[in-house]
Amino acid sequence: MSPQILLTEPIAEAGMRLLHAAGEVRVAHLTDPAALAAGPLATADALVVRSSPVTAAMLEAAPRLKVVGRHGAGLDGIDLAAAQRLGVPVVGTPGANAESVAEFVVLAALALARQLTPAVTTLAAGGFPPGRSLPGSVVAAGLTGTMLTGRTLGLVGLGAIGRGVAARARGMGMTVLGYDVAVTEPPDGVHLVDLDRLLAESDVVSLHVPQTPQTTGLIGAAALARMRPHALLVNTARAGVVDGAAVLAALDAGRLRGYAVDVFAPEPPAADDPMLHHPRVLATPHMAAMTTDALDAMAVAVARGVLAHLEGTRT
Repeated sequence: MSPQILLTEPIAEAGMRLLHAAGEVRVAHLTDPAALAAGPLATADALVVRSSPVTAAMLEAAPRLKVVGRHGAGLDGIDLAAAQRLGVPVVGTPGANAESVAEFVVLAALALARQLTPAVTTLAAGGFPPGRSLPGSVVAAGLTGTMLTGRTLGLVGLGAIGRGVAARARGMGMTVLGYDVAVTEPPDGVHLVDLDRLLAESDVVSLHVPQTPQTTGLIGAAALARMRPHALLVNTARAGVVDGAAVLAALDAGRLRGYAVDVFAPEPPAADDPMLHHPRVLATPHMAAMTTDALDAMAVAVARGVLAHLEGTRT
């Protein structure tokens, strides 16, 4: 009998082809844990999710389950303790989206530094008066930006994404500081420092750590108070690593110049979430990895990981 492979949502065709060649594939088109546990998981031999959670109840509702595949970086949305208790291995796609996210981090930092969003919004709204040059109007409106060249980037986390950001920042002429409790030998050109020094000396701080009990709320009021008042903060990691209320307070008090955030809890955020409407926040819909290149790479990686377990090539 062909293995039954359940996906909560579709993945890129390159990965779907691999799965279809190996088993019977169903796409649930839903991510609600209770709905999945109530029926679709009962006959699944494999489960593939994107960023939606995998709960203990879901795993317990799938007696045939042999593997869970996570299409993306990080496994913090999966109840790993329950998976271990039930003997269900979990595979991810580490590094498959690293280059895509690294590019996005640079884009977000540049957009903040150059005040791109308010400038575009003002132009579209007819906010620049006639009879004056646009460059002069930009200056008069307080929309003058800053360059990143010659400034300091602080990377909290030096995994594949952090290293990718470091390489790009060095190419732009930035000094790069790094903090990672698991790293003793930093990448070329990265100065390994403690977190306090990184926060105090960086013009841009970018977060690249998983959300764990140790990193939850890592960037809160105390950390923000140690940062330079003109600093920019970029979060493409996990929402819980940052205290959002503390960030908004720091922005309003002039103790932080800008915040770029691509991750939320819950997702999607409520339409009235103040983070979406603050003039110095660049809020994007968890899209840092959403390039055709990265989606293909993640789809192939998760499909291969799942099939390796189904075919018994991993133990």
